[in-house]
Amino acid sequence: MVRLGRLTDYALVLMTCIARGEGSSLRTARDLAKESKLPLATVSKILKELLQSGLLTSQRGIHGGYVLAKNPHEISVLEMIAAMEGPLALTDCSTDVTGLCNLESCCPIKTNQQIINQAVRGVLGKVTLSDLIQPLHLTAIRDANGKVLPMIASGRVQ
Repeated sequence: MVRLGRLTDYALVLMTCIARGEGSSLRTARDLAKESKLPLATVSKILKELLQSGLLTSQRGIHGGYVLAKNPHEISVLEMIAAMEGPLALTDCSTDVTGLCNLESCCPIKTNQQIINQAVRGVLGKVTLSDLIQPLHLTAIRDANGKVLPMIASGRVQ
């Protein structure tokens, strides 16, 4: 099963909390913990990772806190996942690193695995933080052969 780690899931929750409050003052770890109902230690750890990845900026001091480094529509789900998990790769051969798999040189599906990985990365790269703060709907489109292709849609045109 391909699965995001719990901290990555929580990071998405925290980023949406910050995005919803965009335009307001800086958000403290304590306020975000209260709003998200996550433990303060966990929130602090995640905020540190998001800060180091460049998705957040911070201000220290009594009136300090965290704010998004970019507009919510400029931050993709892929970027948020990568900040917590590292580069997204569904299989070892989907990475840029060679030699991780013993079958790499003779694998009959390596190219297909890379294409699948690119497709997943492409979808996650198109869904943004601003999409996450509103209801998403799964719609479908048809390709040139009439095959139904699932598509995520928010309030904006995909």
